[in-house]
Amino acid sequence: MVKCDFCGTEITKGTGKLFVKKDGKVINFCSNKCEKNLLKLKRKPRTTTWTNEYQAVKKGTKQ
Repeated sequence: MVKCDFCGTEITKGTGKLFVKKDGKVINFCSNKCEKNLLKLKRKPRTTTWTNEYQAVKKGTKQ
């Protein structure tokens, strides 16, 4: 399964959004919340408390 590029949760088949940038990079989102936070608000997953990446950094397992 594919993971959301912002929050890190698994996206079930048939759901979510696929965004393709001009340079050809593909970004997967599980919800509008994740899409807005990354593209419009330009937030980093490391500093957003509800993401899996933030939790991993907080525990010290990911650098």
